[in-house]
Amino acid sequence: MKYLKPTYFFDFENELVQNLISEFKTKKISDKEKTIGIYTKVRDNWKYDPYSISLSKEKYKSSHIAEKQSGNCVEKSIILIACLRALKIPARLHLGKVKNHIAVERLTEKFGSNELTPHGMVNVYLNKKWLKMSPAFNKSLCGKLNVEPLDFDGENNSFLQQYNSEGSRFMEYIDDYGYFDDVPLDFMIKNVKEHYPNIFDTNEKITEFKL
Repeated sequence: MKYLKPTYFFDFENELVQNLISEFKTKKISDKEKTIGIYTKVRDNWKYDPYSISLSKEKYKSSHIAEKQSGNCVEKSIILIACLRALKIPARLHLGKVKNHIAVERLTEKFGSNELTPHGMVNVYLNKKWLKMSPAFNKSLCGKLNVEPLDFDGENNSFLQQYNSEGSRFMEYIDDYGYFDDVPLDFMIKNVKEHYPNIFDTNEKITEFKL
């Protein structure tokens, strides 16, 4: 299955990625338990940072992301997919567009919008069905935003925090770009340049943006 294969981006044979999954490389726990464990590890061990954006191909390799302490939703999805494939659990990247309704002041200031695109999440194949999950928001950030962290139970989709703890709208999906067996970097670059021309309509040699 193509969703198990290593690629340039999902280079899970790298020692850094292998070290991340070392505790789950055992037959004593099921694929479901492994998925829950590595999902939670990726969710909380990389702080969510939507304000650092790269257009460089090498920055989206899972081995590069494994060396970081933070990442945006696509980067965190990439490292999770690499870990799952390394554990022989099929996984693929799913992209869409979301709108934030809480803590949007900085988003609007930096992006000129409270819409984020492309937003990354993960499809994992467990018990003969594909499930959606999003490791983007780490537990400590959720606490600051008064939002329950997204847990994954291995049986149901877990990719969208619609409301905060007080019942106010937090996030909504407004577009779905589908799923990909590898990282569609050309599509992603085209997507961000179309949606945020005030940021990316710059010298083509610039590939790193800290907003």
